[in-house]
Amino acid sequence: MPTPNLGSIRQELERTTGPAPWYWKTFPAFQSLSGQRFFWTHHGDQGPVAYVISLGLEQEPDRPRLALNTYCRPFLVLPHYLGIWCPEGRNIRVACFDPDQLEPFDLTEIAGWFKQSSDRIYAKTPPVADFEIPLTLAPGMHKIDVPPELAMVDELIVPTSYKAMSNDDPAFALFVLYLQAGLVEVLPQKWLTASQYQVGKQWSSRAARDEGSHRIFGECVGAGAFLLEEDGCRLAEWIGNKL
Repeated sequence: MPTPNLGSIRQELERTTGPAPWYWKTFPAFQSLSGQRFFWTHHGDQGPVAYVISLGLEQEPDRPRLALNTYCRPFLVLPHYLGIWCPEGRNIRVACFDPDQLEPFDLTEIAGWFKQSSDRIYAKTPPVADFEIPLTLAPGMHKIDVPPELAMVDELIVPTSYKAMSNDDPAFALFVLYLQAGLVEVLPQKWLTASQYQVGKQWSSRAARDEGSHRIFGECVGAGAFLLEEDGCRLAEWIGNKL
């Protein structure tokens, strides 16, 4: 395997999408099939829509089309869809929307609603595809049924909490979704245990794969940026300051 270029990996980490609302500035900007430009808005940390991230048209900033609660991550789905993944109970939910079909709504419709609800996504228009992956999957590779609308996505790396039976068991895992192939690989983070870290205060927030070395890198809030071994389960080294 090629030696990882840590400088380029640090730069790539800055662009890697993280969860709403903390990393909303990493969310992808895009243009729909009809040519409409969409942008993201953070609604602050006070008031009835605090911490909500909404998606709207550039020319209609006060008429959102989609709203995201905490821990949601958007991703682009070729040729013209928008995907969202988020925790949903003991599952990972993966939804796909057609931006051109999203209907506008007033923010007053969701004022205080997200705070009372466990729902992560709000839209008046249903997704064109929607499925879930259980977090109870054992380590290793598993087949999954992927809707055709999401079958163009090659790889999606999903950091998530993972049920640990003891303080020495992994408290987090990376679910690597190979949607094009209809597979998911579960990679328990053997280094991220309750005996070594303050689980809750320190948590895996985002991860991606280095194209040059094919190694996975990411960020652990409260600990720093990391690079994993080739197996994707063990810490190779810290590559950034405490975050």
